[in-house]
Amino acid sequence: MAGLFAGIVPVFVLIAIGYGLRKSDFLPDATWRPIEKLSINLLYPGFLIPAIWHADISGGGAGAAGAAAVTTVLIISAITLLAKPLIRLEGPSYTSVFQGVIRWNSFVFLPVIQAVYGPDGLALAAVVIAAMIPVTNVLCVIVLVRWGADQRTMSPLSLIGAILSNPILIACLVGLALNFARVPRLPGLSDTLELIGAAALPLGLIVAGAGLSFAEVARRRWTVGAVSVVKLVVTPPVMWGLCVLYGGDATAQGIALLCGAAPGAAASYMLARQMGGDAPLMAGVVALTTVGSAASIPILLALFHLA
Repeated sequence: MAGLFAGIVPVFVLIAIGYGLRKSDFLPDATWRPIEKLSINLLYPGFLIPAIWHADISGGGAGAAGAAAVTTVLIISAITLLAKPLIRLEGPSYTSVFQGVIRWNSFVFLPVIQAVYGPDGLALAAVVIAAMIPVTNVLCVIVLVRWGADQRTMSPLSLIGAILSNPILIACLVGLALNFARVPRLPGLSDTLELIGAAALPLGLIVAGAGLSFAEVARRRWTVGAVSVVKLVVTPPVMWGLCVLYGGDATAQGIALLCGAAPGAAASYMLARQMGGDAPLMAGVVALTTVGSAASIPILLALFHLA
């Protein structure tokens, strides 16, 4: 257990470094967006493709973890939608609450999985990511179209195109296809991808830290706090329990637990800004869940491994 905690600590240290670099103006604000674009479009695919390609995912846990993650998202989405009349917030703010309870940050999720479960765990995590991205994106866009300030319409083809153009999803699908096809390691290509991917996790965590904004946390503490409790306290045991129900092994159960415990996604802030959501509230949710996950993830891991 001490080894697990030691592996997780650097994840949050790098997030703190990113936050410190941004607040200290070590780099101009305009610099961070291109770095984020580089991480999402090149470094993370370079990391995910060989990690999934060369991993052993012959066990049955991947399907159970993916099914548990999707089922949990659907359950929480349904409850949040049914509770809409009771949530006394304007439409744009409600969309940020909705995104906050179902979206999660792969920049934090994947390094924790690597620290705890190694390469094979990453491959299972990729199955979860590949299952979750379409579901969460479709649900969030629908809610933003309905209650966002812009109330813009998006055709089904545009929505499908936006989902399929997600570089993280594409990388997961490419890696899985190469794995299932049993394509052998290709000298030169595999080495290049691994060299590119070596920078993905540390830089991704620094970018995640640089994007944190706490301005709304104090001003709207009850809303941000309630969303954070659902995300960090309610979701993980539900996802873990469903994985157990679906017959997942110990590794699959741990990945489902950590998927549920991952903080809010920085991408949800960008989507809120683009489609008329409450972007400041979304930024507050991402910030508090990221800080809160530094405490909740070790606690959940301790409970899981002691169970």
